[in-house]
Formats: sequence, structure tokens, C-alpha cells
Amino acid sequence: MYLEGLDQLDRKILEALLGNARYSYSQIGERVGVSRVAVKARMDQLQQRGIIEGYTVVIDPQKLSGAVSCYLDIQTKPDALSQVQQVLAGCPEVTQLYRMTGDCRLHVHAVAAGQGELERFLRETVDPLPGLVSAQVNVILSRIKDIKGLRL
Repeated sequence: MYLEGLDQLDRKILEALLGNARYSYSQIGERVGVSRVAVKARMDQLQQRGIIEGYTVVIDPQKLSGAVSCYLDIQTKPDALSQVQQVLAGCPEVTQLYRMTGDCRLHVHAVAAGQGELERFLRETVDPLPGLVSAQVNVILSRIKDIKGLRL
């Protein structure tokens, strides 16, 4: 993938971070062939430009006892879309929320502690959404491939 505004060193640093975001500046420097000071300066610039948004821990919900992970495709009436986005963005079960192409469509990833919490979320949050046209729920059975970030 060709990204404007990134030189070869930026790409190497980002590739190292995508492999392991816990690498120290020194470890990244060893992998890309520059000093830790140069790595820190580049990473600071990438953060200031918003290319690196943050560092986080990725938890696999399927490894947690009883956790249920699902994707929802939601369609709303046009005048309710903004309100629905706000409601879903405020839900602790919702981990990702995307506006998609098509007629007022949202793609949602949600994680619940168990089947009961998922049913409650659907009944108390999704079903009464204002202007709801349709909501398709797909429970994730297993994770085959899950890439974080983007391919450089």
C-alpha cells in the first residue's frame, strides 16, 4: 500500500510497531538501522500528524469466559441517523462504530459479557433505536484472521 507523506524510514518504524507496539525506541532503532533518538523523533512526528493515533492492548473476547462478540449492520431513517450514532457511541458494549455507504447504514462491533448481556443490549438498546429500519446481528464464532492497523 502506498501512503503519501511517509518515507521508507517511517514505513519501517510503522511496520515494526505493527509487529509489536511494545518495542522500545532502541529495539525499533536496531530493527530499522537508526538511533533510538531518531526513532523517538520520527514517532513523535507521526503522532503529531495523527498517523499514529495511540497504543493499546488488543483483547480477544473469545478467550474470555462466556464473552460474546458480534457485528451488527444497522439501517435507520435519514433523520434519525445522527441520534442513533450518538446512542451507539455511548454504549459500553460497542467497540467499533462505522458509517457505511448505502442508505443510512452503520456497521457496529459489540462485545457482551455473555448471552444474557447480548440479549439485553439488543432488547434495550438496539430494538428501540429511533428510526430503526433494520438490524442484522451476526455472532462471531471464531477469529480466523484479524489484522490491526493497515498493511504498509
